[in-house]
Amino acid sequence: MSLQEQHGSAESENVMSIRDLSVSFDLERGESRVLNSVDVDIRRGEILGVVGESGSGKSMFASALLDAVPEPGLTFGEIEYYPERGGTVDVLEQTEEGLRQMRWEDVAMVFQGAMDSWNPTMTIGDHFEETLKAHDVPKQEGMDRARQLISDVYLSPERILNAYPHELSGGMKQRALIALSLILEPEVLVMDEPTAALDLLMQRSIIALLSELREEYNLTMVFITHDLELASGLADRIAVMYAFEFCEIGSAETIVHDGHHPYTRALINSTPNLNTPVDEMEPIEGESPDPVNVPQGCSYHPRCPLSEEICVDVDPEMYETDADDGSGVTNRAACHFWEDVPEEIPLHIEGVRYDE
Repeated sequence: MSLQEQHGSAESENVMSIRDLSVSFDLERGESRVLNSVDVDIRRGEILGVVGESGSGKSMFASALLDAVPEPGLTFGEIEYYPERGGTVDVLEQTEEGLRQMRWEDVAMVFQGAMDSWNPTMTIGDHFEETLKAHDVPKQEGMDRARQLISDVYLSPERILNAYPHELSGGMKQRALIALSLILEPEVLVMDEPTAALDLLMQRSIIALLSELREEYNLTMVFITHDLELASGLADRIAVMYAFEFCEIGSAETIVHDGHHPYTRALINSTPNLNTPVDEMEPIEGESPDPVNVPQGCSYHPRCPLSEEICVDVDPEMYETDADDGSGVTNRAACHFWEDVPEEIPLHIEGVRYDE
């Protein structure tokens, strides 16, 4: 299910272009392909939401963007980054030093689980100072920016910089981590399930905060989550991931209200919603595929109610659908029967954006 998108003027329209990106691990029982020939353009200034079930490959996609897949994983394909200063950076061809600089100064990442990202023996201020020193940023200048960033995430700089991680709540640690990720003024912020361990009110707070930070600091964001509704309240576009591939991508409005892939609509119908009774939700039958034994053809066919012989035999291309929400964003779905999907798989749960 390869997503083929038009390049256009890559340097001006896109901040990153990903082509045929794969990640694999050699296991005793066979090759485990945890990212499979992914293609996508990340547009400058947008928030791209990447959504899918646990184990679909979302976190591996995030790590691959920074060439940070843990060993013994192998990353193949092409990732081009177009800095605002001009030129092209081939991410997968960088030296260790080049990657070290790029990962903080150009593309920063907020990992899942704020507690695991902090050294418990260091204060929050120590973490900022260590990062500044590693990148040769003058301490006074950098810490002035740190105080501003901490204020921007609605925390007290005096309290936070002198605190140890265990002295902060989960939401405070997560907001401080976001501030730390911005200390070197990156262009792109990759966020892997940044709200997963937070309660509903704190999730709403973080979503509102990210929207503000995007505008204030002219950021491009990649927001990774299993929560489609959450992503729809923040993202401009959403890429739906299934079995280590993108199966549909389009504007957030289109994905939520007029998706054309069976998995997208099944995901919506299974998503908890405050406006829908629990007994009207429809869990997705079956299980996600084993990365060592992904089905041939369309990887979703064993769980798909529309599956026919062609789905078993032929991996579908990314078809340009007729979905149009007036935004000008083209919707693409990897389904042989995309035209029949809206009628055959109705949305029993009304798609409600998180910010409504």
